[in-house]
Amino acid sequence: MAAGSTTAEKSGPKKPKGSSERPPRTGTRNQRFRVPAPRVLLAALGVVALTAGVIWALYGSSWFRVERVKTSGTGVLTPREVERVAAVPTGAPLVSVDTEAIEARLRKELPRIESVDVVRSWPHGIGLKVTERKPVLLLEKGTKFIEVDATGVRFATVDTAPRGVPRLILDTASSPSLRRFDADRLLGEAVRVRGELPEEIARNTRVVRITSYDSVTLELTKGRTVFWGSAEHGPVKSRVLTALMKASPKAGRFDVSAPTAPASSGS
Repeated sequence: MAAGSTTAEKSGPKKPKGSSERPPRTGTRNQRFRVPAPRVLLAALGVVALTAGVIWALYGSSWFRVERVKTSGTGVLTPREVERVAAVPTGAPLVSVDTEAIEARLRKELPRIESVDVVRSWPHGIGLKVTERKPVLLLEKGTKFIEVDATGVRFATVDTAPRGVPRLILDTASSPSLRRFDADRLLGEAVRVRGELPEEIARNTRVVRITSYDSVTLELTKGRTVFWGSAEHGPVKSRVLTALMKASPKAGRFDVSAPTAPASSGS
């Protein structure tokens, strides 16, 4: 009788001692550094050359340098005055001009300037676009006049009163409201009243007189006066005053301090 297969035979031949199976290596030890393709190198060199060329053109060449300054928007000021204060560095590279510093210098040294834009006009120019303050009231100072704009800023002193601008009289020396509101606050209230007047009435206003916070009086042409009261409810008072003057064209005195109960009198 033949002997059956042993367990060793079924499991196959034995592996030699000390041998073991290892997974194939996937490291990069044998990989070599790859040189970029010529096309990539040429593109990189082109970018570097272009950047260097632009920098040289803007800063080193004579192509983009300041050769002229042009001022616009002036009225009372002259372009020469503005350009003298601006002190734009002629001959400097246009790209290096500090536009913010020029704007700040102009606003500081020329208070008549409300705003200014300093712009580069390629390839050789600088533009100064000026907006001047407009006076809405005048404060008398001896024989001169201080101009006040719509925000209450006193920005200039002139020898001759601008035409069509009413005088402001701050008659507040004995006013009890000065304990709560100083002269600058009352000035602001007067400016507020002036800004809310109807156009036709504003043209005919010669004096804005303020004696206290709630006592503003307008002196118009033809000897007419308007007691405005405080600056509160300005738009309503403007509409009421327009209607009242149409209804009483020969009246000399108008009171809109209480706009719900306006009054007119005199002739």
